[in-house]
Amino acid sequence: MRRAGTTRSTLPTVAVLICLLAACGGAAQDPSASGDASPLAAGPLVVSAIPDQDPQELQRLHGSVAGYLEQRLDVPVEYVPVTDYNAAVSLFRTGDLDLVWFGGLTGVQARLQTPGAQVIAQRDIDAEFHSVFIVNASTGLDPGDDVEDLDALRGLRFTFGSESSTSGRLMPQYFLDQAGVAEGDLAGAPGFSGSHDKTIDLVESGSFEAGVLNEQVWTSRVAAGDVDQDRVKLFLRTPGYHDYHWILGPSAAERYGEDFPDAVRAALLDLSPDDEQGAQVLDLFGAESFIPAEASDYDQIEQVARDLGLVR
Repeated sequence: MRRAGTTRSTLPTVAVLICLLAACGGAAQDPSASGDASPLAAGPLVVSAIPDQDPQELQRLHGSVAGYLEQRLDVPVEYVPVTDYNAAVSLFRTGDLDLVWFGGLTGVQARLQTPGAQVIAQRDIDAEFHSVFIVNASTGLDPGDDVEDLDALRGLRFTFGSESSTSGRLMPQYFLDQAGVAEGDLAGAPGFSGSHDKTIDLVESGSFEAGVLNEQVWTSRVAAGDVDQDRVKLFLRTPGYHDYHWILGPSAAERYGEDFPDAVRAALLDLSPDDEQGAQVLDLFGAESFIPAEASDYDQIEQVARDLGLVR
């Protein structure tokens, strides 16, 4: 009887100990309960970009920078492609994308819609970026030297790139306006190819007699031998303007710490052509370096966009 009594009296104590151990174990395994702010617990830093080029090219480009940032920042980094320019802005606004390579116009739109978003950096070439107007050889047009020469495009079938592209629509339309060429002066409504690569293809094929695109894409396609220059010609290089840049969303600092934006900026500015990995990333971006950028760099873009009714 004594033995049985001892056994019964210890059962409650054992049960309490088991419950306490289970509770402690559960708390240790739950990052939120323990206050664990590790990079893994914060989830991946999601990188994306406006889809202005071939998807495979974008995967190579931004996959490389994602790998570099993951190593440099010691956080998981994931590149997620988007379907169109508007999706990049919308998903950035909702916090589904953290660090996005925007053009000038989409960057302005993203910042206006996302309080707390920060301009992080731009390439050296983005401080003085250019668009190029191209024409089908059948037009017989000689290259122009000045924006006023865009007057020669009157009456031609013309295509922009994406409707939200800075170098493929916004600034080219601004320069056309400066030359006194309105949409009604073209042969029918202008087209929107959707990407710089497609603009070249459409003008080269004769589907459109003229078009405009990002100078960097034109130069790289020509250098690769992917342009038949007997069929499509460079007509005019525009004056320079600020364009592409990285923007970081506010939730990144909330998840990784208030110093995280500075760490991202430093990582991008430290890319060097003298380093093997840095040289690879910079080569894919067509740049010698990334340089500091500020929201005020895009004041001209914002004003043109307001004048054209593309932002409010």
